[in-house]
Amino acid sequence: MSNSSKTPPSFATLVQTYFAEYLTQQRALSPQTIAAYRDAFVLFLEFAQSWLEKSTIAITLSDMTPSLITAFLNHLEQERHNCVRSRNARLAALRSFLKFAGRRDVSSLQVVEHALGVPVKRFERPMFSYLSREEMLAVIDAPDETQIGRRDRVLFLMLYNTGARVSEITRIKVGDVVLEDRAACVHLHGKGRKQRSVPLWRSTVKAVRAWLKQNPQLDTESPLLPNRNGHAMTRTNAALRLALAVHTATRDQPDLAKRHVSPHVIRHYVASRTM
Repeated sequence: MSNSSKTPPSFATLVQTYFAEYLTQQRALSPQTIAAYRDAFVLFLEFAQSWLEKSTIAITLSDMTPSLITAFLNHLEQERHNCVRSRNARLAALRSFLKFAGRRDVSSLQVVEHALGVPVKRFERPMFSYLSREEMLAVIDAPDETQIGRRDRVLFLMLYNTGARVSEITRIKVGDVVLEDRAACVHLHGKGRKQRSVPLWRSTVKAVRAWLKQNPQLDTESPLLPNRNGHAMTRTNAALRLALAVHTATRDQPDLAKRHVSPHVIRHYVASRTM
């Protein structure tokens, strides 16, 4: 029997292969990315069942029309109150699957091509409220001399020094930090398993050294910035600690009260990065 006469894979088979083999083995995506794609697909299938009045096992690749996908995206915005960024992220997950399906089921290339024509939605990116150097230093100096306060100061210095995502900073282990005078740096683990090294300022090195001296129980595999339970801080925890520091720093820098200061704002800091 020739390849052209083979029965094309079912929709269920395509979905299973996409998640069980393609994303994990061929693309080697991170568990977080795979989870995000899976969540998008679960939402899509739930909507498709209702919109098509079909059970999940009865859905076919040909059902993934531009009309269905557009209706799903509108549902995310209007019914689930997703922002445009989240809407576009869900669409990206569907587009990834469609491209995969088109390679596995050549007979459906026209269906896939039409479905891929659904555009992302444009949106205006908000202007970032940048901090002055004096304001940033006031935030760094805001924490008290308690154990939590000293940890927070290292957190803020790392954010300011590296310009990294807060998730990259909270993921740092003690062994990721090199404190040698001429080669001081931190090894960061970013999205998509990307790794990079960022030089550390002398002020950051000094703060990290003091922190580790005060916490000799931390070994190379310990999170550099643990919470009270010894686990790595979460992004939410880091954002809350930053908000508290900003509130304290407002006494010396009153203009901070007019700004929304988040870890992302520090990441986009554009003033001179020298200390």
